[in-house]
Amino acid sequence: MTSRTATSPSPFSSHNRQTTLRRDVLLAGRGAHSDRPARLRLSPAAADAGVVFLRADVEGAALIDAHWSRVACTILRTQIAGAGVSVSTVEHLLATLAALGVDNALIELDGPEVPAMDGSARGFVEAIDEAGLSMLEAPRRALRVLKPVRVSDGAGWAEIAPADTSLSLDVEIAFPSPIGRQRRALALTPESFRRELAGARSFGLLRDAERLWREGLALGASLDNSLVFDGERVLNPQGARFADECVRHKMLDAVGDLALAGAPLLGAFRSHRGGHALNFALVKALMTTPGAVEWTRRSHATQADHNNARVAAELSPAR
Repeated sequence: MTSRTATSPSPFSSHNRQTTLRRDVLLAGRGAHSDRPARLRLSPAAADAGVVFLRADVEGAALIDAHWSRVACTILRTQIAGAGVSVSTVEHLLATLAALGVDNALIELDGPEVPAMDGSARGFVEAIDEAGLSMLEAPRRALRVLKPVRVSDGAGWAEIAPADTSLSLDVEIAFPSPIGRQRRALALTPESFRRELAGARSFGLLRDAERLWREGLALGASLDNSLVFDGERVLNPQGARFADECVRHKMLDAVGDLALAGAPLLGAFRSHRGGHALNFALVKALMTTPGAVEWTRRSHATQADHNNARVAAELSPAR
């Protein structure tokens, strides 16, 4: 697959029009957790369609919105589900679509899991660059954070607070040696995503592998798609891509999980010892806390608006 550098409109500018892909592009690999062959097709979609998944291997399967109300599991990956089918490990692809400014796309999969590629988002960046972007007539909509929202699981926490015009990230992780504590902060743009986050791979400790396999997880993990630590050693022949690759990957995951809000977020995200579960809990809290967020730059109500309003009403406590 030939890669080229594409000039993507900023996904955080509420003045830009919505985008989609110019044409279809195909990707193939294996699922990091299922170890099953996985093929997907990224295709253009109409304005206000959002990002949607379709299980092409399931006859009559319904579309699954990439939306927080569809999250079914957050154990070591993000899984969404609807109408009896699910799609797993969506976070790296969703992060790439969001960071490169793709508002609308159809993702067809022939199995239950997005291919792991090399454990990072580089393959997805190359695919979107190959397809190119098209501007649509509809204005881009965004979600502006109006007041701080914070969630915690006791050991870690995640929060998002108001910011001027973009999404910023400040993430700290704490693992046993040799990973240790790592912290990184950046303002998310297409350029910073490509340079700082897209190449950061999934990571893990070799001593945890057998436990994960017993739980049916990481069955497809290998040195080809994961950064693996054994004691103080990195087992990958080429070593780490960044000195702080692990925290960069956690930031990549966060971008993908935050994309489940349904539109670009304008806010300042921070987390300490976070992960998929806390990221999802934060998005859910943000979208169901009265007055915490507002839609900006929309010309009419969209399906995403209706979904948020419906689910918020269902989940909000009775008054």
